[in-house]
Order: sequence, then structure tokens, then C-alpha cells
Amino acid sequence: RRRRRRRRRRRTSKTTDYLFALSSFEERERRAREYSDRVDRRFEMSSTSTSSFPGSEKLLDFSQPFEVTVLDAVVNAFYSPGGNPQLRAEAEQIMKQMQEHEHSWTRVDGILEHSKSANTKFFALQILDSVIKFRWGSLPLEQREGIKNFISNLVISLSGDEQLFRKERAYVTKINNVLVQIVKHDWPHRWPSFIPDLVGAAKMSESLCENCLNILKLLSEEVFDFSRGEMTQDKIKSLKTSLNAEFAMIHELCEYVLTNSQKPELISQTLVTLHAFLTWIPLGYIFESPLLETLLRLFPNPTYRNVVLQCLAEIGSLVVDAQYDGKFVAMYTELMNHLATALPRNTNIPEAYANGSDDEQAFVQNLAIFFTQFFKAHVKLLETTPELQSGLLNGLEYLLNISYVDEPEVFKVCLDYWHALVCDLFQFGDSGNGSRGQDGFANAVDFTFGTSAGGSQQNGSSSGSQRRALYSTPMSKLRMLMISRMAKPEEVLIVEDENGNIVRETLKDNDVLVQYKIMRESLIYLAHLDHKDTEQQMLEKLSNQLNGREYTWNTLNTLCWAIGSISGSMQEDQENRFLVTAIRDLLNLCEIMRGKDHKAVIASNIMYVVGQYPRFLRLHWKFLKTVVNKLFEFMHETHPGVQDMACDTFLKITIKCKRKFVITQVGEHEPFVEELLRGLTNTIRDLEPHQVHIFYEAVGHMVSSELNLAKKEEYVQRLMTPPNQTWDLIMTQARQSSESLKSQEVIKNVLNILKTNTHCCISLGQPFQNQMSLIYGDLLNVYKLYSELISAAIAEGGPYASKSSFVKLTRSVKRECLRLIETFVEGCEDPHLVAQQLVPLMYDPILGDYARNVADARDAEVLSLFAAIVKKVKGAMIDEIPKIFDAVFECTLGMITVNFEDYPDHRLKFFSLLREVTNHCFRAIATLSPEHLKLVIDSIVWAFRHTERNVADEGLHLLLEMMKYFQMSEFCNVFYESFYLTLLSEIFAVLTDGFHKPGFKLHALLLQNLFTIADSPERLTASLCPPEKQGQYSSNAHFIKDHVATLLAGSFPNMSTSDVERFASGMMEYKSDLVQFKNHLRDFLVASKQFSTADFAEEEKARLAEVAKERLAAVPGMIAPNELNMDDDED
Repeated sequence: RRRRRRRRRRRTSKTTDYLFALSSFEERERRAREYSDRVDRRFEMSSTSTSSFPGSEKLLDFSQPFEVTVLDAVVNAFYSPGGNPQLRAEAEQIMKQMQEHEHSWTRVDGILEHSKSANTKFFALQILDSVIKFRWGSLPLEQREGIKNFISNLVISLSGDEQLFRKERAYVTKINNVLVQIVKHDWPHRWPSFIPDLVGAAKMSESLCENCLNILKLLSEEVFDFSRGEMTQDKIKSLKTSLNAEFAMIHELCEYVLTNSQKPELISQTLVTLHAFLTWIPLGYIFESPLLETLLRLFPNPTYRNVVLQCLAEIGSLVVDAQYDGKFVAMYTELMNHLATALPRNTNIPEAYANGSDDEQAFVQNLAIFFTQFFKAHVKLLETTPELQSGLLNGLEYLLNISYVDEPEVFKVCLDYWHALVCDLFQFGDSGNGSRGQDGFANAVDFTFGTSAGGSQQNGSSSGSQRRALYSTPMSKLRMLMISRMAKPEEVLIVEDENGNIVRETLKDNDVLVQYKIMRESLIYLAHLDHKDTEQQMLEKLSNQLNGREYTWNTLNTLCWAIGSISGSMQEDQENRFLVTAIRDLLNLCEIMRGKDHKAVIASNIMYVVGQYPRFLRLHWKFLKTVVNKLFEFMHETHPGVQDMACDTFLKITIKCKRKFVITQVGEHEPFVEELLRGLTNTIRDLEPHQVHIFYEAVGHMVSSELNLAKKEEYVQRLMTPPNQTWDLIMTQARQSSESLKSQEVIKNVLNILKTNTHCCISLGQPFQNQMSLIYGDLLNVYKLYSELISAAIAEGGPYASKSSFVKLTRSVKRECLRLIETFVEGCEDPHLVAQQLVPLMYDPILGDYARNVADARDAEVLSLFAAIVKKVKGAMIDEIPKIFDAVFECTLGMITVNFEDYPDHRLKFFSLLREVTNHCFRAIATLSPEHLKLVIDSIVWAFRHTERNVADEGLHLLLEMMKYFQMSEFCNVFYESFYLTLLSEIFAVLTDGFHKPGFKLHALLLQNLFTIADSPERLTASLCPPEKQGQYSSNAHFIKDHVATLLAGSFPNMSTSDVERFASGMMEYKSDLVQFKNHLRDFLVASKQFSTADFAEEEKARLAEVAKERLAAVPGMIAPNELNMDDDED
């Protein structure tokens, strides 16, 4: 289906009526009125100017004969590679004029008949396709019939001649698409004989029959695969019903061809067409006809093998009543018999794939798809008897061998099924007793896989044990597959490049991360199914690394990634034994191997593995201490990536085991943190600044777990001593002369000190208060000084000065100052402290500076800082909101409303600030003067008009929240009297402009809210009618229905008055049911030709992700260790 969608996207024209791409309804109306005049003016301008294409002025002069040769020259100039750019631009302009002219389609027949250029013919068909899609209903009946007859006759004439049909195949396909667009409009009501006509024409010749089958395939795909978002729901239902009702004729045609034809091209096209039908045709046509026998008869022929396998895979994926179980079993058994000849079981499939032709490689991929689809739906049918079990195991053996093919797409297909199978085996076996959750308690499991006969879970755990025994051998081989092909986890930073060198990874591969997640879950299920086999295979493979039999970087990497991935899936004693052996062998391997690259790879794997087992580390202090000291050793190793990974692993371990470092362990005379702080300078001496920051964050987590407040403050003071000493020295010199702060070396030192404080504040939270108090005054002075320097530099050097190294560096210091304050505010547990001690001191240095500065010197972090302050302090900030607005509101709007590109950070953070003020200080918004409130609403409208999705979504969320607050307040009438009609118009504008499709869900919620409040006289007592219409309507609901109908009728001239009135009434009718409301909106958007197929999938995707997350949480080990909330506090 994905392949069909890709093919369809390639063949579908992307031309849309320009009237529907404008940003406001008023503008659309104006453009609609001026449309014809504008085209005529263009034509006049082009006719009076000197053209490189003599005679081109006649192309749109409908009083003169049409010169096809001139159009050929224009189109060929446009498509000519390496041609004259000026000539190409002129050709493009002429073609655009033709596309926009409302009568150009009348030239299409002459162009297709007389043109010698394939590109010109395609251009003409594009014009005709656009008319059929967007203006078909507005054409007179005789013109529609003329187009229909012309295209039908053209299809017959081109496909009736076999030689011409083969030669012009691409051209014929495009004409077929045009015909299908007509069929979508007129069939079945205005063209009831279409299917009989097509089937009758197919009997005239084999080439015509082949093309008729292709048309039927295209129609099936349009109706069943791509209809959502292209047609209204009533139209989709009508077409599906009609196609089902008339399928008997189509089936008879296909059966006749497959039984009697000897022509390979026709048989192949018939099979391809059948493949498109198999997902929806009545089951009797599949199981109660000779279709299955015909497909299996054709399978041995290499010409048809691939498409037959695709058909069988589609049939095998069907989940139907038990009455057809015997058919599925017979199909699988017969196919396995044929497969033994076509691809013997002893074939080395990965090698055969690597050396095979395109068809042979496609066969392997289609075979993988067949097995995975069939097993997903009917695997339990094959578990019922020993004979069928043998066939099942043979099929799994094939699939295991295919899984070793070095082709990502093939492996993804196989992996998807392996994941589903092991999940099913785990759930089936544990369904009688429940499965252990992350905390060891039982969780109910009701997930089952496959719905055919035999799918009921009989005899509880006994049946589960029998199934596990049946699958034990393939599951053991699957464990080896997963271990051998384990994907790289995100935490691993050291990789092998294309030259075989070990380097630090620079870019993350999202596909690999997704694959790792699936493989990790699969391996955890496999570990639950048989811990002993899992442990044995991993340790044997690790032993072979030590003795050198299998040692390679890739083998060691995948093994260690697999070892790390099953953390949490074993009982504690099993995990202890397993991990001690694995780490011991890895440390021995590190000692044995020579060479920096080898040691870097082994070190990377050791760090990854230990970081994945926090539970083991928490229970074994000596091992934990050894690991941390080993990480400290790696922090002195300068090989690329080793220090980064050592610091990251140290941070991960301290987050999960922080309490262990601040208590005195058995056999120790002091907490480990004491030892660490004494040797702090030596430990971090070889680290880069960004690594030091991570190290400080890790130690901050340790310190935060200390329960003794005095001790905690002492640890913070000792931890911050090195950066504080450097800070004090710099500040002392600055008090003597501010010139000292202008040195780039000093600026870099200040920046690093601030980042160290920020990272420490992240992990410490409230305990950072004393350190913050110590540096806060100097921090604001540094901010103010650097801000003045930046302003002076930009004032003197202009906008380009902001790109200089000095300005960039000083701005980094300013931003880090703001980030540090924001981090402390977010982590502070005392809102009073923030409101009374921090905020008053920052008004002039930060807010005043923002207001006074030139636009290029304003930092977006100021906005996010005050958003954080409002969120933390909440209602206590209500009296301060006017000061904040005075400083940031108008000056920021002046920056971000000039265009949609400049100051991207300011855009998002400005609306985030507005959102926090709305949620926590709403009265400050409600009591603004009318002028200021209008400015706020205008800014929100501007936000959701933005083409950047994150900005538009922020504006929509903000408006939705603000409307709800106004509806619950005494300001409801004033607000909606002032802004209801404006908001309604603007939301419709972004809903229908084609540029804001991802915001559909929020658009629907906002419109539902507006229609609901209009029909709620108990909440909205004021009239929404303009003064000149007062008294003409009985209620707000009556007025809004009429207003919406008028608004849309003026903006969408292609829609009839009855259509827009019906839509407006439906909006009011369905306002209480969001699902129906959104479906009604979608039908309108289809009618206005705006939305495409993929625009409604996001909601369903989010729902399925949430369901999957809940299911995985019930399986021990499935939640990664770093995602678990582990409490290591000790009494």
C-alpha cells in the first residue's frame, strides 16, 4: 500500500486553484473579482512586448486558430536541460498564463491531436486534469459529456493498437488518470454504465483489455486507498457500494483472462489489478472461486512469481471467519511445496540476495512480506497438528534466513513480525497468571495475537508452555539473530567510520534509534521466554571475543548493545551473576587488547553496559565504586568520544544511584563524595569545558540527595570553590577597571563559569540558593555591562556588527546569565523568594535593557525567563504584568511582525510568555485597555497565521485557553462583542488556505468553541450582530449561521449557495459532538479542494502510541533504566 501511495503521489498533479491559497477571506473575494481582468492584462502585456516565441501572443487569443507548433516550442524550451535561463523563464510565464486562463482547456483536444511533443501533451492533460478536479461541476452538461467522450475515445484508440500502446505507455497512463478523475465525479449517478462499458471494451483486443484492467486498478486505489480527504464521506460510501455491486463483471473478466490468455503482459496486468482488489472484494470471490488455485498454478513461473506472491500475501493477511481456515491452510501448504523447488531450504539466502537480479531480490522481499502477513493473521492455524507444525517451523526457518539479508528494508519487514511474535508468546504464556511489572507486582495482560481458530487461550499456562516448547528452536536462533544484528543505542558515541577508523559520532540516525527500540523490546521478550538460553548465548559469544575467534569491533559492539538492552528482565540473582561475568570479561579484554582504537571500542562498550544496570550498581557498592573510578580513568583518555561517553555515563549513574555516594558504606570511613571533592581538580583536569559542565551536573545530583542541610551546603560550597575562585578574581579586576572584561579570554572564562553554575543548578534545585545569592549581584552587573557593549557595537557598526566574534561571544554570556536565572527559578521551591528577592533587582538590568536596546541586541531568553517567573510565582505577579508588557510587548511585536523569517526564537518565546500570563494572571489580560487587548488578539492572530508549525500551534493553544478563561469570567460579553467575528473569519482563513493543514485539530476545537458560545445565551447575553443588522435575527446562533454562509459563499465561488448554507447549519448542529464536527469540517475542506490524504493521520497516530506505551509498561525491563523513577533513598 505504501508503494501504491508513492506511485500515486508521483502521478498526481499538484496544481491547485490559486484562489484557495490566500490568507484572508476579504483578499480571496477581491482576487476572485479581479481574476479574469488580471489574466487579460497579463495577456495584453505579453502581446505588446517582444517575445522570443513568435506567435505566442495568439495562444490565448480564442478568436484566432491555435498554433500547436508555437506551444511545442514554448514547452520544449521550458523542459530543455541546460537551456537559456531567460528563455526558460519566458516559457514558464507563458505556460502559467495558459494554466490560469479559464478557457485553456478547450484547446486540449487540438493539442493532443496535433502536437509532436510528449511534454506538450502532458502539459495539456495537466490543464484538463485541473479543470476536472476543481471546476467539473460548474461546466455545462454538454461540455462535460464532450470531455468524457473525447477521453474515452482517446483511451480506446491508443490502447487498441498494441504497438502504439507499448510505445506511448506513459502517455496512456496519464490519460487513464484523467478518465478516473471524471469517473470519480460522474459514476455511478451520471455514468451508470461505466463498468459494463469498460468490461465490454476489454473484450475487443488484448492490449485494450490490459489497459482497461489498469483503469480498474487506478479506480480501486482512488476509492479504497486514497479517498479520504479527496472526496466527501457520502461520495466515498457511494463509490464503494457501487464498485462492490458491480464487481461480478470485473471478476468474470479477470478469471477469463487468467484461464485463457497466453500473453504474459496481460496476465501480469490482471494479477496487478487483482492485487489492488483483494483488500475489499467480497470473500466469496477469493475462497469460493478458482482464484487461489489459479494463483498457485502461476507461482512456479518466474514471470508471475513476484506479483502472485504479493496477491497471496494480501490474501494471507485477511482476518475472516473460521469457515475459511481450511483454505488458508491449503494455500500455505501448497505454497511451501512450490517454494521447496523455487528456493530450497538449504539455500544461503543472504548470499543469493547479494548476487541476485532485481527480480530475485524482489522475490526475497515479497517472500518475507508473505510469511510475516500470513503468520500475523493465521499462525495458530499451523500450530494444531504435527504436520502443520512442521510447515510452520519451515516457514520460520525461511524467515530467519531472510532476516540475515543485508538490506535495511527487508530486515525491517522481518523485525516487525519477530517483535509481534515474541510479544504474543510472552503474553500468551503469562496470561493465566499475569505478568510481573517493573516493580515485581502482577499486571493483568489481555493482549492476544491472531484471531483465527485456535486463537483461544486454553488450559492456561499449560497451553502456553506447549507453545513455547514448539517455538523453542526458532526462538533460540532468533536470539542469536538479535544479538548479531543489534542496532546502536543512543548513548553510544563512538562509531566506526567508512574508512574503518574509530571516531566520535557527530549525527544521530533516527532510523537506527527506532530500530534499536524495537530490537530491545524483542530481546527483552526473548529473555523472559528463556533466560538461560539468552544468558548462555551472550556469554558464549563474549567468550569468543576473549579467545579471538570472533573478535571484531562490530561483533563486540552488537553483543554489548544486546547485553545492555536486557537490563531489568532478569531476577536479581540471575542479573548479578550474568553482569559480573560480562563486566569481568570486558575488563579482561580491555587489558589484553593493544592499540588505542581497540581500547576505545571496549571502553565504550563497558560504559554502555554498566550504565544500563543501575539496580545492580545500587546493590553492590564495591562494584559501583570500581565502575566510577574506571570512568574517572576514562576521563583522562583523549581518544575522540571516550571522555564524552565517560561523563555521560557518570551522569546517568549518579542520577540513579545518587544516595549511595553521600552515605558511608560498609568498609569505608567516609562518604564517596568527600573523596571526590578532595580530588575534584585532578579528576577534571583533562576534560573539555562542556565535559566539566556535565561532570558538575552529575556531582550536583549526588549532593542533592544529602539529607543533612548543613552538610549539603558544605558540599555545594566545596564543589563550587574552583569556579568561584576564578569568578572572584575576574570580578575584583573588573571593579578596578571594566576594560578587563573585554578580553576574549576573560569573556570565555566568564561564560564557562556561568555554564558550570547552570548545570549545577539543574541538578541541585533549591539547594543552589546560597551559591545564587553569592553571585547574583555580580551576575546582573556583568549582564548590564556586556549589554551596553553590544548596543554600542551594533549602533556603531550596524546590523553586521552582530555577526562579529566579540558581539557573538558577549551575547553568549548574556544568554547564559538569563539561562542560569531561569534554571534557578524553575528549580526553586520558594515562589516568595523569587518574587521578593530576584525579580525586583532584574527590572532595569534585564527588562529595561530589553526595552532600550536595538532589535538585534534583544535576547529571546528574556521572554522565556519572565514566562518561567510567571509560571512559578503565578497570581502574585499580577501587579507586575503591566511593567513586563510595557517593556517587551510592542517592541517585540515590531520585531516579529515584519515578516515570517526574522527572529525565530523571539516568536515562539513571546507567545509562550503570553500563554503563561493568560493561564496564571488572566485578570491582567482581561483588564487591559481595549486598545491593548486588541493588540494582544492581533498578535495571536498573527501567530496562528505563521507558517512555522510550532509558532502557529502556540498561537492556537493560546487562543483556545484565552477563550475558555473569558467564557468563565464577567468579561465574556465585552470580549466576544469585540472579537468574535474577527476570530471566526481568521480561523476559517487558516483552516482553508492550504498552508496550515497540521493545525486542523486545533482549528476544529476553536470553531467548535465559537459555535457553542454563540448558541449559549446563558453565558453570552450580548448580541454578535453588527449595529446595522440589529433586529434582523432572532438569536446569535441564527446570525452566525447566516454570517458563515455569506462569508464562505463569497470566498469559495466554486461552491453553491446551498452547499455553504448546509455546511453552516451542520456546524451549528454538530457542535456538541467533536467527532461529527470534525468530519463535517473535513467534508467541507474536500469540497473546497484543500486537504490531501495524509492530513488527518496525526490524531490516530498519537492515540496508538499512547496505547502501545501502556502495554509496554507492564513488561519487566521494557522501560529503559534511565526512564525509570528509581528512589535510592535509605533510612
